[in-house]
Amino acid sequence: MSDLPRRAVTRTAKLASLPLGVAGRATLGLGRRIGGRPAEIVAAELQQRTAAQLFKVLGELKGGAMKLGQALSVFEAALPEEVAGPYRSALTKLQDAAPPMPARTVHKALAENLGTDWRSMFTEFTEAPAAAASIGQVHHAIWHDGREVAVKIQYPGAGDALISDLNQLGHVARFAGALIPGIDVKPLIAELKARVAEELDYQLEAEAQTAHAVEFDGDPDILVPHVVHQTERVLVTEWMGGTPLSKVIDKGTREQRDRAGHLLVRFLFSGPARTGMLHADSHPGNFRLLDDGRLGVLDFGTVNRLPEGLPEPIGHAFRLALAHDADGVMQVLRSEGFVKPSIKLDATEVLDYLLPFLEPAEADEFTFTRAWMREQGARIGDPRNPASTLARQLNLPPSYLLIHRVTLSTIGVLCQLGATAPFRAELETWLPGFLPEGFEAEEFDFSVEVDDVDEADEAEDTGPR
Repeated sequence: MSDLPRRAVTRTAKLASLPLGVAGRATLGLGRRIGGRPAEIVAAELQQRTAAQLFKVLGELKGGAMKLGQALSVFEAALPEEVAGPYRSALTKLQDAAPPMPARTVHKALAENLGTDWRSMFTEFTEAPAAAASIGQVHHAIWHDGREVAVKIQYPGAGDALISDLNQLGHVARFAGALIPGIDVKPLIAELKARVAEELDYQLEAEAQTAHAVEFDGDPDILVPHVVHQTERVLVTEWMGGTPLSKVIDKGTREQRDRAGHLLVRFLFSGPARTGMLHADSHPGNFRLLDDGRLGVLDFGTVNRLPEGLPEPIGHAFRLALAHDADGVMQVLRSEGFVKPSIKLDATEVLDYLLPFLEPAEADEFTFTRAWMREQGARIGDPRNPASTLARQLNLPPSYLLIHRVTLSTIGVLCQLGATAPFRAELETWLPGFLPEGFEAEEFDFSVEVDDVDEADEAEDTGPR
């Protein structure tokens, strides 16, 4: 296995192979249909092979290509089931795995960042990576004081790779966007590109993780590992085991799914209120369900800094929409820039467009399903549907872009889990403006009794992404 590909021409060629490969397989499929093979069998084979190529190319490139794959993977719940199946397996792999760096590269990076006597900092260091992801890979080790730690090492050339990939991915956005109806991939790529520097800065990541670890220290529901040591390209944190959410999605019990979904909702809304930051990389590989029922959270390389918490107008708009106050909702949308002054929209039609998205907040509990997300995707993805036309007339202000993506990503994970969660109660507790002024949320007991993770569901420990 060679080092991370860095030459632009090589990476461009690999990225270009995605749509070309699909076209080639489509031609092959046509030939097979002419040869008498049933069309549905040929279509299934094409979907499976396309998914395999997607994982192979994005996984080999790592960097921005893999980061986009991870971002898209949480939206697969919006795909029709007959299409989603083959892609689900390949995209899920992107959340937890990538071809590892050779040992010599790992040793060189550790020597450059920790010093030539880096081994003296550990009593044990596992050569094989525990996990490999978009810009770095993780090794299990024992720190010199006996603590079990995760050592995240940034790939050499990761910065160049990220920038090159994201530039080139703009040219194949149509292919990537075709995977998920209703998702415009170009703004997603632009937002990922805007955060390259932050993603590569392990000092910023360490500061964000430390802030969360301190705030949630001793919390009965959320665990964030403390930072042990940090340099420019190496981050050492406390080790965290547990079952990755991808495995809970695959074979978790009903109790595990509901517990994970509930705490994911809580972390989404409580994080900004408690830390002034929104964890902005909410794919399943960054979360663990621990044996004691807590939700473990990893990877703080990308956060949205919100010193005042989530914007209060979001809560106002939610409350007014659920009260069917169309004019009030329109007033908030215009004041926040979601509807530009030059655009004329019917307030009732806008409310009708928004209400299906707000179903999780209408009941005491809501069950997130793939069918529900597919329905929402179809509404805005079908150009024949009036909701699709209206969606294109709405504007997403830059200050809301990351909040919007994180919320959509989290809902995608909830639908993958099929979780039943008290979404409204968490909004009432943590979302500014959701409750009328002067009205305080009730004291809710959100604790959920869960069984220990079954042996069959236990996964190998992994460190941060």
